[in-house]
Amino acid sequence: MNALMHRNYETSNAPVRIAWFEDRIEVTNPGGPYGQVRDDNFDRVTDYRNPSLAASLKGLGYVNRFGRGIGRIRTALERNGNPPADFRVDDASWAVTIRRTV
Repeated sequence: MNALMHRNYETSNAPVRIAWFEDRIEVTNPGGPYGQVRDDNFDRVTDYRNPSLAASLKGLGYVNRFGRGIGRIRTALERNGNPPADFRVDDASWAVTIRRTV
């Protein structure tokens, strides 16, 4: 949901990509950090490139609270015994790799 809500729809027509492998899932979306969000604070700072989309997703029940997605991912993976998620953030995209439990 984070990839769809936070991607850059203005400067890129590239799709959100979800690649499913035997040992991991990789999610990549176009659009680097936005507003006050940077690669060193993305897990603590919230800013919305698409506020209307974010509000719509919340209104439809796909998002329950803003600013909690990454924390929920980390908690769920830890609870399940998975390795921590690997986030890669640069000026043009975000990516996360989620590895299966070993």
